[in-house]
Amino acid sequence: MPNSPIQYYNRYTQQLEQESVYGEPFIRWAYGTPIGKATSKLLLKRSFFSRWYGRRMTTPSSRKKVLPFVQKYSVNMDDFALKAEDYPSFNDFFYRKLKPDARPIHTNDVVFPADGRHMGFQNITDIKNVYVKGQNFDLKTLLNSDSLFERYKNGALVLSRLCPVDYHRFHFPVSGVPSSASLINGPLDSVNPFALRRNLHILSQNKRTITSIQTANFGTVLMIEIGAVCVGSIIQTFVPNTSVRKGDEKGYFQFGGSSTMLLFEPGKIQLASDLTYHTSKGYELFAHMGDSLSAQ
Repeated sequence: MPNSPIQYYNRYTQQLEQESVYGEPFIRWAYGTPIGKATSKLLLKRSFFSRWYGRRMTTPSSRKKVLPFVQKYSVNMDDFALKAEDYPSFNDFFYRKLKPDARPIHTNDVVFPADGRHMGFQNITDIKNVYVKGQNFDLKTLLNSDSLFERYKNGALVLSRLCPVDYHRFHFPVSGVPSSASLINGPLDSVNPFALRRNLHILSQNKRTITSIQTANFGTVLMIEIGAVCVGSIIQTFVPNTSVRKGDEKGYFQFGGSSTMLLFEPGKIQLASDLTYHTSKGYELFAHMGDSLSAQ
């Protein structure tokens, strides 16, 4: 049901857990009521609104929001380079850096590119239900390319959803040589499940960037960053056409919830069994950046 609580399976506790949603009353109003939907269409998903809100989160006065946020959402600051009180603004806290070795990078497998809640599909063609029954990815619109659609339509797909409470830097899932990131402009709707249950096409319509990664063992991997409401920018920090190692930082999102997506050519990867199993049951799998997303 569109308004039912958001549950995900935690790989580390091996339990179903319920998500504590940042701004839940507002999201439910914006995507679940007639006046909220109208406001969202006219205002919220427009880029100027996200830029305005993002600027508010960069002001020195916004730093007073950090400690209450950490306390309310039980953010474990032991993993991060600075203490909560040391960030000059909320946005600086939002795209905070990890301590060295806080996220070990799995040596033998393809890894998750971000901390978050992940869904994995071994064959995109076979997808029947995403978040609710009957929804499928609009891959051709997402890629904005007929040739890429034909190349990847029978491949594997991994969607990683980053909540506002998560670590918001994203990393390379494989070693290889990345292209530059191409931008496809679009609106900035919410990527929270309350919104995606009503319209999965948000993922293929929102502002997004696409990078191809040439690899030795996994063919050409596509990595896509998808913006969302209140995301001021998708910042790329890597150097195109230069070799990268799995786990190297690729970039970060400024304030707001966001998503990344990985696409693999047919036959190039076998996804981890717990990822595909919980996806088939309608649950996202919580796992950290650097943990394995492929079969052992």
